[in-house]
Amino acid sequence: MEAFSRSLADASPATVKAYRGDLDDFVEWAARLGATGPGDVDRLVLRRYLGYLATRQYARRSIARKVASVRRYFDWQRRRGVIGSDPARRLGAPAGDARLPRVLPPDEVVRILELATASDEPAARARDLRDDAVLELLYGSGLRVAELCGIDAGDVDLAAGHVTVWGKGGKQRRVPISEPSAETLERWMTSGRPALVQPCTPAGAVFVNSRGNRLGPRDVRRILDRRSPVPTHPHALRHTYATHLLDGGADLRAVQELLGHASLRTTERYTHVSREHLVGAYRATHPRA
Repeated sequence: MEAFSRSLADASPATVKAYRGDLDDFVEWAARLGATGPGDVDRLVLRRYLGYLATRQYARRSIARKVASVRRYFDWQRRRGVIGSDPARRLGAPAGDARLPRVLPPDEVVRILELATASDEPAARARDLRDDAVLELLYGSGLRVAELCGIDAGDVDLAAGHVTVWGKGGKQRRVPISEPSAETLERWMTSGRPALVQPCTPAGAVFVNSRGNRLGPRDVRRILDRRSPVPTHPHALRHTYATHLLDGGADLRAVQELLGHASLRTTERYTHVSREHLVGAYRATHPRA
């Protein structure tokens, strides 16, 4: 499995971890049927596995991801010449649940982005400056958490007003940053970051935690937990960014480019969210609604 994990060079660490877990589960299940290697698995075995997942009451999204893991694994084995034909080719899976992303109401966004109260303690003040910049970038530029955590100093151009990030599949894109984002980012980099840097700190890392390590997804979640009045996932800021752009009249393809979506269909789900907001506003304000 280590070799397969290394073959997923275009996937994020979270995806690699999920695929590895899915395949460990499949191998354990197939071994109970007597399979000792990929050559012992045929399409019938895979169909039985789908039936097994259904009886275990996994969510459709989870089953779809597990099938994607299995498909990628057997395609990799075929390309290596370990198996002559791919039993998972065109293996179907139930479509994932069409859950609409949560969009934060304006007052909640304001509360989250409200600048922290100045602290007399240098380390606490530095953390506040970092948190301000992190949250402004997540909402102001619609970044994924992994993209934000991976930003290096050379990726930031405050004068030009943009930041370069690496998205899914190792794809690079340049994203504009808002004026508030640029201001909070400059304050963090000049007045906050030096106070948290330690010998272990990666030289280029823009965002670091209290231990001096590069900021991670869990650190970002804790930042939002401290600022949000209600439990909120960091990805909700990205959803809100996209929806607010569309509500303001932004072109769908422009939003696709800003978000780094490979497919326009992925971006189109935000039009449903935006439409719901419009309908809600209509019903709440129109006298004949």
